[in-house]
Amino acid sequence: MAKSKYNRVLLKLSGESFCGPGEFGIDGPSLESLANRISELCKLGPQVAVVVGAGNFIRGESFSRASHIPRNTADYMGMLATIINACALQETLEKSGQPTRVLSAIEVSAMCEPFIRRRAIRHLELGRVAILAGGTGNPFFTTDTCAALRAAELEADLLIKATKVDGVYSDDPEKNPDAKLFETISYDDLINKNLRILDHSAVSLSRDNNIPIIVLNIFKKGNMAKALCGEQVGTLIRSS
Repeated sequence: MAKSKYNRVLLKLSGESFCGPGEFGIDGPSLESLANRISELCKLGPQVAVVVGAGNFIRGESFSRASHIPRNTADYMGMLATIINACALQETLEKSGQPTRVLSAIEVSAMCEPFIRRRAIRHLELGRVAILAGGTGNPFFTTDTCAALRAAELEADLLIKATKVDGVYSDDPEKNPDAKLFETISYDDLINKNLRILDHSAVSLSRDNNIPIIVLNIFKKGNMAKALCGEQVGTLIRSS
């Protein structure tokens, strides 16, 4: 079996990966498939941390715009939704024999541990998947930015953004069939071209800490394992 070229990776999962395309909530088969792929990553050798989104339940900014709920409250609702996803993923991973811990930036003591950097690193060193929930614990920050922050805190060698598209394109591929897929792009070029696949604050934070980012399609089986083993998949974002 091939081995990972990275020692410690942080995987950012979108909420949509917990359900079928265009669906809502948590779908059992999608959740099991997700857990199986994470277990396969662990068998390749790296320590694995996971930051989960909550788009399958709520997106704070858009929900706030569509309702009378203030952005602060809407964002906290989104943070709570990430804990739902994290606990579902933990239970499914552990049923397959993969030890897992959920650490949250907001306190939910009945269900998960508080996020403490040293504790998270110790879990990783002991071979546990550390699922990081609750975002940064603050409103107005996306889970992309949280992923870049946690990758820096945990000294990850790689940040993987697992999403529904094949990588970083020159334009929206759903609207422009001629959009070009980049195999590699620099942090600065991504920001200067105003490509919105990731929050620019997340890209800047990754650049400042020299953490490469791979953007790939999570719905294509084997993509994440290929990325860990150094194969070309998706788009690699790094220094120029």
